[in-house]
Amino acid sequence: MDKARETAVRILYEVHENGAYANVALAKALRQAELGEQDRRFVTELVYGAVKAGGTLDWILRRYVNRPVRKIQPLVREILRLGLYQLFYLDKVPASAACNTAVELAKGMGMKGLAGFVNAVLRTAVREPEKAAFPSGKGHATENLALSSQHPEWLVRRWVKTFGFEAAERLCRFDNEQPLLSVRTNTLRTERDALLEELRQAGAEVEPSLWAPEGILVRRHGALDALAPLQQGRCQVQDESSMLVAHVVGPQLGEFIIDCCAAPGGKTTHMAALMHDKGRILAGDIYDHKLQRIEENAARLGIQIIETEEIDAREIGEQYEAMADRVLVDAPCSGLGVLRRKPDARWRKTADEI
Repeated sequence: MDKARETAVRILYEVHENGAYANVALAKALRQAELGEQDRRFVTELVYGAVKAGGTLDWILRRYVNRPVRKIQPLVREILRLGLYQLFYLDKVPASAACNTAVELAKGMGMKGLAGFVNAVLRTAVREPEKAAFPSGKGHATENLALSSQHPEWLVRRWVKTFGFEAAERLCRFDNEQPLLSVRTNTLRTERDALLEELRQAGAEVEPSLWAPEGILVRRHGALDALAPLQQGRCQVQDESSMLVAHVVGPQLGEFIIDCCAAPGGKTTHMAALMHDKGRILAGDIYDHKLQRIEENAARLGIQIIETEEIDAREIGEQYEAMADRVLVDAPCSGLGVLRRKPDARWRKTADEI
């Protein structure tokens, strides 16, 4: 079997069947798989591309099967999604390669009896791509935008109603742009100029952020697991906008700060750095596994003043009444503003949830 594609299928299965986050499942799989750099990049492209195209791929799949998508055997469903993604969205992958490797995956992953079904579906898609043409013309503009931009139709309709069609179209386009990796210098261990040079020596293409004094934009990089400054705690992955928040809070040395909804700890650890790791920060969250993320990040960055507590932010005032010098509440929200960085999130949201 094609090792890269097999890895991608198994990641897609984890995301769609077990509710795993795409970025977490991808990072875990790449750590375990023995893949070269080119294959790692290919797996990343396949996974993020197929996850982002989610509902659109299923719409395409329904054009070529005579049964509900949900009734297709799960691993076969992922093989078909991956095959269709290559056929319709990757110009550099020959159609024969997409079809043949999909058939081999079905056979090699214990579904030899369904290999013919996989082959028939994908070969038909190659012969008759017009079947998957998106609806167009009067009355179909919003549906077409949703399918072509790989967004849920209910969400696009909501945006069109709220902002107008052109603004909704711009939002969809923005969500599909490649997000730029940004990291925050851990000023407890190094300075930004020194980190910039270290990252360049490691082969990364970097430049200083214009907005955050500790921020660095990384335009090109290798595997993050192999990026020493990150793994050794001299920097932390964090969006530029998030880096501004700690400066707004303005924590001072020796103060007691409460971060009410702290996970995964980017702003928490930033505040600790601004305090020179002197004082006390209480980091609260309602999920224990998220608190573990905060603790792991703090340990990697060499921070001592953060203590975690499993607590509902609505109850913090009862337990810590009039005790904190400053309080940060980054309350849970719809998450629609970060769909660009979370390719699976657009398909997990519902109108009722918002």
